[in-house]
Amino acid sequence: MLATKDIIDSLNSLLRGEISATETYVQALETFKNDPFEGQLRQIRDDHRTAANTWRQHIHQFGGEPVQDSGLWGVFAKASQGVAKVFGKTSALTTLREGEQQGLNSYEKELQDEELPMECQSLIRTLIPQTQEHIRVLDSIMSQQK
Repeated sequence: MLATKDIIDSLNSLLRGEISATETYVQALETFKNDPFEGQLRQIRDDHRTAANTWRQHIHQFGGEPVQDSGLWGVFAKASQGVAKVFGKTSALTTLREGEQQGLNSYEKELQDEELPMECQSLIRTLIPQTQEHIRVLDSIMSQQK
């Protein structure tokens, strides 16, 4: 099935977000080596990797070519996380949480597009609760950092 260029662009935008999230968690994990919360952050990173791979499959399925990098959002996220690493764990967690909220907003916005294929809507409906759980986990970790 071939999708319109707009749909492929939307899917690639979501893919960029997941790539960016993965890259940001990789950086943040350097700050959390041997930390009690390292495992939880690794799991969230892995969730984003899985989501990115699933978006790649959807993009191929709909006749598109998946983007290879996180684009400008990734540059911003890397810079933010780099600054956060200098300022410590709380700052790193704040950056991760902001990224999760941005991802949640993107997913909710995409669900408003009635032309989005049902398979993609379905995936988004599974990723929204997962993203909400990521936010809860980060909030919990942040509350324990104080």
